Amino acid sequence: MNRDTQLLTIAGPAGALACAIDEPPAEARVDGAPRGVAVICHPHPLHGGTMDNKVVQTIARAVLQLGFRAVRFNFRGVGESSGTYDDGRGETDDALAVVAAHRQAGVPLWLAGFSFGSFCAAQAAARLAEAGTPADRLALVGPATSRFALPAVPADTVVVHGEADEVVPLQATFDWARPQALPVTVLPGVGHFFHGQLTLLKTVLVQALR
Repeated sequence: MNRDTQLLTIAGPAGALACAIDEPPAEARVDGAPRGVAVICHPHPLHGGTMDNKVVQTIARAVLQLGFRAVRFNFRGVGESSGTYDDGRGETDDALAVVAAHRQAGVPLWLAGFSFGSFCAAQAAARLAEAGTPADRLALVGPATSRFALPAVPADTVVVHGEADEVVPLQATFDWARPQALPVTVLPGVGHFFHGQLTLLKTVLVQALR
């Protein structure tokens, strides 16, 4: 994302997983340390999704502004990550492996994702909760509610969707959120990829997660 981004690989369930780590600015830290760690999941691997996706990078910039270390990674079979696409199952395992590698005891953990990545982030959050080690916050941007069966999520989950989403209809996200009484932040006139509205998306995420 910038010249200070640290690139590394970790051991994943299907082999090496490529990760990109960005540290928050000094003024956003507490006693010189990040306030927490945010793991961010990218959109669909078979449709060009990578950790360098602009929406994923926007989510990263939002959490960095809030003092969190941003951890992006490529799912299996993407870029330098080993393995092949696994319809969300293996990719959820990948997300959990990244969490295990970067989570720190006593430090808040956030999970976030865009589109397909929102499905994987929500699934990972559910698995962590079942294990008694829940994430502290969950943020879902343009969640793929019409394409994957997203689980129920915590009441404080941040959900942002474009009104004019041409990939995942807004109505599908409303239908998923309604039984949970879960608020959805709708950006008027915005499509699935938030073209021309990334600054607005960042502002909305910072305000919602602060």
